[in-house]
Amino acid sequence: MKLIAISRLRQDANRYPGVKKQVENWYKVVKNAKWNNLEEVKKIYKTAEAVGNFTVFNLKGNNYRLIVGIDYESQVIYYKYFLTHSEYDKNNWKNDPYF
Repeated sequence: MKLIAISRLRQDANRYPGVKKQVENWYKVVKNAKWNNLEEVKKIYKTAEAVGNFTVFNLKGNNYRLIVGIDYESQVIYYKYFLTHSEYDKNNWKNDPYF
């Protein structure tokens, strides 16, 4: 898979100390993945879920949410948001027109 906006993901994640390793590990897995659907994603990330048109990954013991759009046909992941659990629960990210 190709990840669009990895630099923006890294920049957003840098706001939170101690999560860099988890983001980099997620990226290593993603760039080598060839997923065709959410079920294949869930073989590696059991807690990944579809919410609207996004896929949400829980990182670092469910403390952070990584929200992306996945185009399985093109094998592209579009980074959207990196949030703490409490930021995610405010649902402001659901105002995104792609949601």
